[in-house]
Amino acid sequence: MEALVAIVVLALIFDYINGFHDAANSIATVVSTRVLSPKWAVVWAAFFNFVAFLFFETRVAGSIAKGVDPGVVSLTLVGAGLIGAIVWDVLTWWWSLPTSSSHALLGGLAGAAIVKAGFGSLDSALFIKTGIFIVLSPTLGLLLGALIMRSMMALFGRFAPSIIDRYFRRLQLVSAALYSIGHGGNDAQKTAGIIVAALIATGHLSVTAGAKPHVPLWVILACHTAMGLGTLSGGWRIVRTMGMSITKLAPVGGFCAETSGAITLFLATRLGVPVSTTHTITGSIVGAGSVRNLSAVRWGVAGRIVWAWVLTVPGAAAISAICYYLATLVGIPR
Repeated sequence: MEALVAIVVLALIFDYINGFHDAANSIATVVSTRVLSPKWAVVWAAFFNFVAFLFFETRVAGSIAKGVDPGVVSLTLVGAGLIGAIVWDVLTWWWSLPTSSSHALLGGLAGAAIVKAGFGSLDSALFIKTGIFIVLSPTLGLLLGALIMRSMMALFGRFAPSIIDRYFRRLQLVSAALYSIGHGGNDAQKTAGIIVAALIATGHLSVTAGAKPHVPLWVILACHTAMGLGTLSGGWRIVRTMGMSITKLAPVGGFCAETSGAITLFLATRLGVPVSTTHTITGSIVGAGSVRNLSAVRWGVAGRIVWAWVLTVPGAAAISAICYYLATLVGIPR
């Protein structure tokens, strides 16, 4: 029982770091456009990250929980996967790179599972679908960001910039709230799925073969609370990269980026796909920022971010694989 409690605590620490690391996703645009101060931006985002559980079913959590064959899952495997994801998140935060906590978590689980039982222990359908959305989510965010931005320019282009800024500063509060709901709804469920996997591994929760497991209410509330507290702490190193280094946004651009990101996340969460909120909002920011002028996007910064995306799954997987191997060497049960 003590080992299970330790894994649950470790999972909630990951969730807190996820909120801290990915706070930039929810607040970067609203801070960079000066609609809210950093302090109030994180409060705004943290609240809507927490209440996201009221809006979505637990489809993403169910998908994560069955990402590895239940017969292979153990507390040691889950612990190694969480450590791999946590270490990768801390490293990329230190490097000021907005990477995907979601893919770090999947990579962490996969690395430990492959060491233990080979590639056959993975739910190939989930990993293929997630791989597709690595490309699809930023692309969809980019296209929607550009489309919504062009629509706003067509509708309001004849108004003075001061009038447009005044109205869109208010509308950006709504778009930031929607994005935070999408972020909390997709990301907090991933940690919930990990806790459910640990509960199944220890016999505290049963699941029918081929079906997605039930997610207890206490797990959902705990994960959303940890996510909200992490967001409240803010990840300012990444906020600067996301909100100020990729491109310069006015309130109308921030509104378009957040709205397109929210639409993408709502769709993915509805489908039960664990997507990267980081990939989504980055694509949306690039899409909204490139409409006025392609040269307004700092493509060198965007390129560094893409490389970090590419390395996330193998990086987290390598760390977790090493952790799992070392754990078995010192006699910790497999």
